[in-house]
Amino acid sequence: MIGLIQRVKHAKVEVEGQVVGEINQGILLLLGVEKSDMSEHVDKMLHKISNYRIFTDEQGKMNLSLKDIGGELLVVSQFTLAADTKKGMRPSFSSAGTPQQANDLYLEFIDKARSSGLVTQTGQFAADMQVSLCNDGPVTFHFQV
Repeated sequence: MIGLIQRVKHAKVEVEGQVVGEINQGILLLLGVEKSDMSEHVDKMLHKISNYRIFTDEQGKMNLSLKDIGGELLVVSQFTLAADTKKGMRPSFSSAGTPQQANDLYLEFIDKARSSGLVTQTGQFAADMQVSLCNDGPVTFHFQV
């Protein structure tokens, strides 16, 4: 499972001109699923993202997590994160999970994030989405679990 997170002041996702998910201060998570991923990867990714200390404290140091600040989470499925770009001029998606597997784990991640108390908004799986954000910093991190 691959996650690309961005610390944002605000972010939103639109599908066909309609806002389907929108957050204020928090994290935008682009989530990619690989063939080898399973539920345990969901748990590890959620733990990492919700507790990763990327928000500034009173001294201006990155020392607070999404949970610490009561921030919001916007989860957007993005299978292109599973691309192999090492060879040639066209990405290979041979390691990407199937659409069914990816959707199942995406929905499981969202359910667990909401159950953990995180205010969680989403994109729309497999849709043509337009994502707008104000990257705070900019601060961006890549995770693979």
